[in-house]
Amino acid sequence: MVLIVLGCVMLFSTSAFAKGNAGHPNSIIVRQFEWLLIGGLACVIAANIDYHFWQRTWAIWFGLSIVLLLLCFVPPIGYRINGSARWLKIGPLQCQPSEMAKFAAVAALAWWFSREETDAKSFLKGFIYPIAGTGILMGLIAPEVDMGSTALIGATMFTMMFVAGTGLRYIIPIFVGGIGAMLYIATHIGERHGRLMAFLDLERYKDGAGLQQWMAQLAFGSGGVEGLGLGNGRMKMAYLPFAHTDFIFPMIGEELGLRCTLLVVFCYVVVVLCGTIISVHARDRFGMLLGFGLVVIVALQAALNIGVTTSLLPNKGLPLPFISYGGSNLAFCLLCLGVLINIYRQGVSEKADTTTVRFSARTRPYRRPFRI
Repeated sequence: MVLIVLGCVMLFSTSAFAKGNAGHPNSIIVRQFEWLLIGGLACVIAANIDYHFWQRTWAIWFGLSIVLLLLCFVPPIGYRINGSARWLKIGPLQCQPSEMAKFAAVAALAWWFSREETDAKSFLKGFIYPIAGTGILMGLIAPEVDMGSTALIGATMFTMMFVAGTGLRYIIPIFVGGIGAMLYIATHIGERHGRLMAFLDLERYKDGAGLQQWMAQLAFGSGGVEGLGLGNGRMKMAYLPFAHTDFIFPMIGEELGLRCTLLVVFCYVVVVLCGTIISVHARDRFGMLLGFGLVVIVALQAALNIGVTTSLLPNKGLPLPFISYGGSNLAFCLLCLGVLINIYRQGVSEKADTTTVRFSARTRPYRRPFRI
């Protein structure tokens, strides 16, 4: 709630200067509120639906994600913004199918590793098959061009595989190879190559590919500890592109200072800790893997956004969860919270026996501890 409220306040401050407001200063914040209602409804529904529903229906969401990702390349339903074909426009609704693909990937991996016949230590069942399945979604997202979401799903996949018990001798080589492949692709795509070079020498490319990150540093420096005051930021006035979306974190630093940026980081840490505790105390293996995967994908997105805006990582174009303008991502994050709440409501009490828990016929016994 703190992150959502802070995000709405900062959107009021920054959206009036955004290019996408179509001459209406409050159009962006109105659309954000509309998505907030949709996401809030999804959160409430997910909190009251048995999380095993996602275990039974994962294939539906996986298939729907594939169809929607393919439609991104079919105009006029799919359309490009800044050279990336990530968006769908169906009537008045505009969304990014990659957000659904994130949830589908986590649910599919949780289902796979919770099956009776799946041996996580097996090379085929514990390594090749999960990568092949998730690779379908990643292979459709990468050509959009959305390397940030592709890397996010890939990192979440490897983390879930590690927690499920897949051997590091399998994970580490392919993980390193994946990073190498992404670097190769980045160096052969003009815009991504410029971002990579700007990351290596920001001051040299501050007037070109590194403009956003350079202006972000100026925003943090201008705000200092106390900040310039809410609404008094200067970088949002056509100096910092996308100040209301991917680069809203520097605007928090400029207007509200270091204290509020540290508060934001603290809130994400709380979300990660609480989500991890909920996952550890899930009633079965599927609940543990599903909850942990959702926590990881939200936490990694926040870490990547903060890393980009502080010039610790190359520019990836990922929104800051719960804060940045972006309706489909906000709805996805709220859906994740709803699922975590349901896992918590059905979870094992800390006072219960932590060795073996008995369940109904539809779930198999779940023994702890898991590698976490």
